[in-house]
This record gives sequence, C-alpha cells and structure tokens, in this order.
Amino acid sequence: MFLFMGRKTKYNVYHLAMAAVMAAVIAAVSPFAIPVGPISITLCTLALYFSPYILGWKGASLATLVYILLGMVGMPVFSKFQAGLGVLMGPTGGYILGYIPMVVLAGLAIRLASESRALQFLGMAAATAVLYIFGTVWFCLLSGNDLAYAARWCVLPFIPFDLIKILLAVLLGPVLRERLEKASIRPEG
Repeated sequence: MFLFMGRKTKYNVYHLAMAAVMAAVIAAVSPFAIPVGPISITLCTLALYFSPYILGWKGASLATLVYILLGMVGMPVFSKFQAGLGVLMGPTGGYILGYIPMVVLAGLAIRLASESRALQFLGMAAATAVLYIFGTVWFCLLSGNDLAYAARWCVLPFIPFDLIKILLAVLLGPVLRERLEKASIRPEG
C-alpha cells in the first residue's frame, strides 16, 4: 500500500487489487514444474515478465513480494508445490528472492524503452541475468557447489526458455496492457 501513497483512494484500491490478482496468477502457474536438476522449469518467470506491462514496476514488485510471502508462510506456491521459509533460505531460494530485483529492473526497462521493443527485450534479458547472478551466488554459498556446477544445472538450461518467455512478453505485453486499459474501470488520475 505504501507504494501508492499520495494518490486517490480509488486509485489505490484498483492498483492493490490488480497486484493481488497478479500475485494469484503467479502463484497459480508457479507450482507446475519440469525438474532440471536442483531447479525446475516453470511458467513463473513468464507471469513475472508480463507483470510490469500490466502493473508497472511498482505494482509488479508488490505482486512478486506478495507471491513470495504467500510461499514463505506455507502456501504451496513455489515450484513442485513447495512452501515455507526453508525453501527460501535453502540453496535455490536465491532464485525466488531474485525475482524482486528482476521485476524492478524489467519494469524500469519497459518504462524507459517504451517505444522500443528491442530495448525492452534487452532490458528484460539483463534483468534476468541479475536474477541468475543473485540466485547462483546464493546457490553456491549455501550448497557448497562450485560455479561450474551451478551454471550447468541452474542457469544454462533455462536461458533458451527465458529468452522465449521474454520474447512472448515483449510481443504480447503491450497488447495485453492496452486491452486491459480499454476494458478496465480504472479511475483516471
């Protein structure tokens, strides 16, 4: 709620409700996973890539935080229907916690490169690289594995899938945002 302070109440309610809906979407798609070593392929990042288009970087960050908090308190919203603080504090938890800086950076890239889908793609790819770095450092520190192992099992298999997800978000995100804005009862201001 603090993200939207100073605006009209209706505006706050709309944005908070949309952030809650997006958190629910992220939570709904994330548990279904294809295991690839210690990390799984999920649709979580696809939902995260769409969220800044729909909510802006602040709303997307809030939705991501709500998703993480839901998992932290025991809702089975993480990959393979996992939940709890132990998942976040475990070796792969850095990839989940890294969603927040990724969404912030992706959202800022979308905002700054509003007229260039190519720059949006590059910005989102760079934001994903930050996620990989954050998660990989965390993984290496907590698992005791070296960087080569982490890269082989926690990064390299995901790059093609994430690039496809980013491409889908860059191509369809602006269209989705436009349609939602036309269909919404969003208050002006």
